[in-house]
Amino acid sequence: MLQDFNFKDKYGFEDLAGIMALLRSGTGCPWDMEQTHKSIRANFIEETYEVIEAIDNDDAPLLKEELGDVLLQIVFHAQMEKEKGIFDISDVIDGICQKLIIRHPHVFGEVKVENSEQVLKNWDEIKKQTKGQKSQTEVIKTIPRVLPALMRSFKVQQKVAKVGFDWPEVSGALSKTHEELEELEQAIAQGDSANSKEELGDLLFAVVNVSRFINAEPEEALTAACDKFIARFSVVEKLARQQGRDMNEMSLEELDKLWNRAKREL
Repeated sequence: MLQDFNFKDKYGFEDLAGIMALLRSGTGCPWDMEQTHKSIRANFIEETYEVIEAIDNDDAPLLKEELGDVLLQIVFHAQMEKEKGIFDISDVIDGICQKLIIRHPHVFGEVKVENSEQVLKNWDEIKKQTKGQKSQTEVIKTIPRVLPALMRSFKVQQKVAKVGFDWPEVSGALSKTHEELEELEQAIAQGDSANSKEELGDLLFAVVNVSRFINAEPEEALTAACDKFIARFSVVEKLARQQGRDMNEMSLEELDKLWNRAKREL
């Protein structure tokens, strides 16, 4: 069987599925044979983020490589289920093809749409019908809890906004942010750590609501803020060294001056 995969000029999808089946077989790789869905769960997450990094860097060669790594994870998980007789990769492909056809009635059916907004509305309605969801609560409960919290908050707020549970404009969301900040300050002043944690969560949730109104994806906004902070901190550290100083020995006032200078330079 090995010779079937050696020295080919061009490999295809069936080759990938076959290679994975071989790696998981009794004559394959000990490591691959030992893996379970849970043991490689983190690998799937890591590979996904590496795809995102390639996209953000406009790195097409890297994107091609990282998409391959994600595809490997999909085939890996499907092979495990094939071994148990539950489903295989062809069932995965069949499922997504059927879903795409069902959720695009304006392409594969007689439904007429005028814009992408109508497409998304139809998509949500069809999704609710096919999943048997009868309430918006059921819809938001399907948002994975394992998502990054900012992303999950954003999606929850998007879903409830579709049934009118929303501020009419950003001013309401901003006012709520100020309110939650005051409640956090009160909890901290009272030395109530449990309530402080809860109020901090409420504040973050309110800030995410503001991000939705200004069309700023919160994960991306916070990532950009982290990048900006690191760039400024790097300048502060460089300026301190130029003065022959150790940051640990500088006062907060001195560091603040360097920080403001770094902001001007950048």
